Amino acid sequence: MDYKGELENFVDDLRNTHGSNLISIILYGSAATGDYHKNISDHNLLVVLNRIAPEDLKQAYAATREWRKLGQPTPAYLTLLEIEQSTDIFPIEFHSMRKAYVVLFGDDVLKNLQLSDENLRHQIEYELRSKLMRLRKNYMHSYGSARRIAELMIKSISSFVTLFNAALILRKCNTPIKKREIIEMASKEFNISKEPFLKILRLREEGLSDHNDETEIDRLFTEYMLEIERFIQDIDAFLSNPK
Repeated sequence: MDYKGELENFVDDLRNTHGSNLISIILYGSAATGDYHKNISDHNLLVVLNRIAPEDLKQAYAATREWRKLGQPTPAYLTLLEIEQSTDIFPIEFHSMRKAYVVLFGDDVLKNLQLSDENLRHQIEYELRSKLMRLRKNYMHSYGSARRIAELMIKSISSFVTLFNAALILRKCNTPIKKREIIEMASKEFNISKEPFLKILRLREEGLSDHNDETEIDRLFTEYMLEIERFIQDIDAFLSNPK
């Protein structure tokens, strides 16, 4: 699939749909960092409008429906005012966007955005524990299938790398862009082994096989979960007694 061509078509559709109400369309995430992998990574888009009424969302239905048929997520819709007022509520998300993004149309609304880290600690703690609980639950649903467990790890790795990045920001580190480099830095700054995370990245890049060894996949999941638990304990100790 030529996602570059499809992305350009989608941007044109959004421009025609929203007209003068459209301020900006921004690509962020792995497709903007160079970590994109076909059939695994998403094209994450932020659509910024002057106003967002039900009518504007109705108008966007046709364009976003075709985009979703390609397996891509629905764009995040925000007004410019909402962005300016939400940096303290969603610090992880805005830090991730600011790290690497591409303006596909309109104004660069992220360039001069003032980010507040007032609630960053609490969001990191909440997201880490929530995602660990979800990982455990999904493992129970996937147990007995090496492929499903492998898919679970592949689908969840990006979320935890994002949280590594947020924790490094809280620790005042100059964080890198690529997932592999973030994992490397997190393993040095926190008491975790990088190996399970790097193995999952390789699995993500190489693709799954029907011949994946069930015992090996289950062992990798065990290592993955233990390192996440260790990271949570380490970050909790750091947040309680920051350097």
